[in-house]
Amino acid sequence: MSMRVKEVAELVGISLRTLHHYDEIGLLAPDETTDAGYRLYSDANLETLQQILFFKELDFPLKKIKEIMSSPVFDREKAMELHRKLLMEKRSRIDAMIATIEKTVRHARGEIQMTNKEKFEGFDFSRTPYEQEARERWGDEAVDEANAKVGGLSKDKQQEISDEMNAIYFKLATLRGGSPESEEAQVAIKEWYDFLNQMGSYSPEAFKALGQMYVDDERFTANIDQFGEGLAVFMRDAMAVYADKSKN
Repeated sequence: MSMRVKEVAELVGISLRTLHHYDEIGLLAPDETTDAGYRLYSDANLETLQQILFFKELDFPLKKIKEIMSSPVFDREKAMELHRKLLMEKRSRIDAMIATIEKTVRHARGEIQMTNKEKFEGFDFSRTPYEQEARERWGDEAVDEANAKVGGLSKDKQQEISDEMNAIYFKLATLRGGSPESEEAQVAIKEWYDFLNQMGSYSPEAFKALGQMYVDDERFTANIDQFGEGLAVFMRDAMAVYADKSKN
């Protein structure tokens, strides 16, 4: 049964302007428009909207959402599985911060004592759990330079970078069932190469070596494969192809 745009807005709890914007940018076009100009949304449109809002909840920018969902290899069921994992991880962080708030209130009332470590449980600003590994491989200067770049950015900009990183991982995860040599895979892996070079300086050789480390180091593999089993291997292969072509 078709629904008018106003009905969809009321059902979902978003504004008419938002739905109009999604239509204008080609993210969510209703299946039908009446002669009078009314937008009519099908059940399939509502499923697409649900998917978009899951991405939005995870802070993906609209441009990236459109890229991911318009991919011919986009798999809605696999995307839902990944959404679930990421949202559960987000919930765990939020639960930890709520617990810290509750403890802090009780501490302020004199009901309990908190250690300095307990005061900051749940906060995670790094998103880079392998800094020591990076220092051992590339030296303090390279890591300090990268940290200085990130540290000099505003919190909003740091969040934007984090969101962009997750969006690229997600996009690559949707492609991992295909060939790492495909044009689409190579376009996506170039996005990863360009992203990394915003933070540091990677030659094609270093990029290829980094991809190999994604597989050789089980910590990297586990972290990357949260976005989809086999992603680390796929990225390694795609990075190797990109690096070899870049040298030619």
